[in-house]
Amino acid sequence: MIKLLLPLAITAAFSINIAQAADISDNIKTAMKSDIRTDKEVKRDRNRKPVETLKFFGIEDDMKVLELIPGGGWYTKLLAPSLREKGSYSAALWTGNIKDNLIDKPGFDKIKLVNKEAVLTYNKELKDYDIRDLNFGKNEYNAVLTFRNYHNFTEDARHKMNKASFNALKVGGVYGVVDHTMRHMQEDNSENRRRFDPVLAIKEIEAAGFKFVDYSTLHYRADDELRYEVGRKSVTGNSDRFTLLFKKVK
Repeated sequence: MIKLLLPLAITAAFSINIAQAADISDNIKTAMKSDIRTDKEVKRDRNRKPVETLKFFGIEDDMKVLELIPGGGWYTKLLAPSLREKGSYSAALWTGNIKDNLIDKPGFDKIKLVNKEAVLTYNKELKDYDIRDLNFGKNEYNAVLTFRNYHNFTEDARHKMNKASFNALKVGGVYGVVDHTMRHMQEDNSENRRRFDPVLAIKEIEAAGFKFVDYSTLHYRADDELRYEVGRKSVTGNSDRFTLLFKKVK
């Protein structure tokens, strides 16, 4: 009898553990319907594919997630309420907009702003941002995510951001990066300033200690010829973007 019950008990316990952590997709779909989102933000859903993107990154509803450079809070409005009950949402770097306009709203009270002492300065010569005093903590998070921002930083700042992200993640944690695609090894010019070479991104992020796990074609756009600035009418809202997944394995 004991031999019969033991496998059943193990199966039941395994089933309970599986149920504890759930794909975040349903929560994101609910957040997408929130009245706090503007019409402009809603119109971007089809292009940005948040449900599919976060599923690719493996985000679950009990994770501790850090978003870098949240900007106007497009992803904040989806992630913060989706993680509020079982997980947590934190943000770092350029958090002014969500601090002033979002964290006092109902349902967003648990947002954490970290590394407020980090200093970003514009490098006029390199036409990108430098960072100093960067520290997101150690072994704190299950995931660090950044969307369409990797291109904003100097090489030194990117190395610091990647290393700080590596340190902040628990072993097994993921680093998800989305940005506008530049042709491989193309020289910088006025049209590709807000694009980045995905091969270089992989090399830089691996150099910080990460293992490159996978890429997605979710944001591949065949009709973006990678020739023009992403703000041009022919490109805006339809830029080709690389979607890369890395893991901290040790």
